[in-house]
This record gives sequence, C-alpha cells and structure tokens, in this order.
Amino acid sequence: MPKLLEAGRIVNTHGVRGEVKIDPWCDGPEFLCDFDIFYIDGAPVKVLQARPHGACVLARLEGVTDLDQALALKNKVVHIDRTGIELPEGRYFIADLLGLTVLDDATGAEVGKLTEVLPQPASDVYVVVGEGKKYMIPAVPAFLAAVEPEKGTIRVRMMEGLAVDEN
Repeated sequence: MPKLLEAGRIVNTHGVRGEVKIDPWCDGPEFLCDFDIFYIDGAPVKVLQARPHGACVLARLEGVTDLDQALALKNKVVHIDRTGIELPEGRYFIADLLGLTVLDDATGAEVGKLTEVLPQPASDVYVVVGEGKKYMIPAVPAFLAAVEPEKGTIRVRMMEGLAVDEN
C-alpha cells in the first residue's frame, strides 16, 4: 500500500495573499483540514492554516505568500501521508480498493477487477470490469459480503441488472 495517498487537487487561488482552494477527494473537507503536512509533487509542504469553505478547503501553505506563487500550484494534486490515520471499521481508502479482485460470494467465481469508485449521494458505486462485461455495484451491505484488501478481494452478492454493458 502506498505511503502517500491522493487527497485532492488545488483548483484555484483565494484572495491575494497566497491561499489555495483545494477540491478534497476524501469524505469531506474537515478530514483534509486535520493534516499539518501536504505533499505536492512529492515534496512536503507545511500547512499553516486550513479551513473548510463549502465543499472545498482553503489553505495557507508555507512558502506561498502571494497570488503568483499560489497560481503556480493550480491543478497540482495534494497527497497526504497515511501513517497514523485510523479509519473506522468498514471504511477503506479508495486507493487500497482499486485493482482488487471481485468475487461472487455465492459461487466464488471471479466477477472482475474493481476499476473505479463513483461517489454518489446515497452510496459509492463500484465499477467492476470482467470478461466482456462491466458491472455497477452499489457499495452497500446488501451487495457487499466482504471487503478484504489484505486478501486482495471483495466478495459481492450478485443479482440481475448489475451488468451495464459489454466491453
């Protein structure tokens, strides 16, 4: 598992004093505000201040003191260090799920590989690509029998209508 995880993207500047606006790729902006260090282009950058701003995060970063310096960071991906992060039971980093083998819980047959996680208002949807088929599986207990990243598998309860098209 990678030590650094993609956590968002700098989408714009905010004001003229070098603040950046980050679109968080996590459960919410509050989660991202808890970090003292972000990694941008692999280099650690100290977070001087971070606060939620709607669905985004406004952050002041060490060494970024004006609009031009902030503009230079636009579209950069922000990474966080997973060390010390404790997720609640049953919660996983998307990066740890992508590429896992998805198995039919009833038969043990391989359905495919998890290729994408689509955030939706009610629940995430797992996109699974298998032999000639693509499946959209809601990430809810009714469909998920077991998520086992340590084993490299996700076991799902298959039902009619999950296949959306042929590859």
